[in-house]
This record gives sequence, structure tokens and C-alpha cells, in this order.
Amino acid sequence: MIRYLGIDYGTKRIGLAIGDSGTKTAVVFGVVNNAQAIKEIIERENINVIVVGAPYSVANVNYELPENWQKFLAELKAALPGVEIILEDERLSSKYADSLAGDKKTKAGRDEIAAMSILQGYLDKN
Repeated sequence: MIRYLGIDYGTKRIGLAIGDSGTKTAVVFGVVNNAQAIKEIIERENINVIVVGAPYSVANVNYELPENWQKFLAELKAALPGVEIILEDERLSSKYADSLAGDKKTKAGRDEIAAMSILQGYLDKN
């Protein structure tokens, strides 16, 4: 069984979700602040694949990632050489998070729901 970690990357917070190939269901997993915390979770939860939300244009074209994204991805790749990293379209994840969060909106809650949306979108297609 393949274990997945979904990531909604932000400069202040990184929303997380977890899922697997057996259930094909993503669930929220919290919020962290850096790649080192992600590495610890990946080791503890036996994660095989990371699905990172990436910005796409309206025309479905992946544009060059901003410098802070490139740095974050480089840190992940360096810290986790045996873990596959996949980029997934994140365009609607924040709107979806807002619709699910309802009255209990917090920035951290939105981030982990957005991560769940990103990962679930990937699992639904694969």
C-alpha cells in the first residue's frame, strides 16, 4: 500500500493531509512551519509519495514556480531523496477549503483542508 502526504505550501504555514492507495481518501493532518517537520512526519508515518499543490494558470499551464517554492521543493528533495514528489494543481483548493470550513474558519484550518483537497484530487485521478 502506498502512503501519501498532501501539502498546501505557504510562506507562513504548510497545510498537511494524509492518505493511502487502499482507501483513496485524504484526511487533514495538521499544519507545520518547515521542511524539517515534514521530514519527521514522513519518517514517522511511512510516507512513500508527497503530493504538493502547485500553482497553475487558468489555461492549465504550469508556470515557473516562484523562488520561495523552488527553495522549498529543493529542501524537500534534498532531505527526502527516496520519496517521490508530485506536483498537483492547487487552483481551487483554497475555495474548496473555505466552503468546507464554514463558520470555523481559521487560517491553519484552511491550510490543512486545502492540503486535503489537493491530495484528494490526486487520489481521485490515480
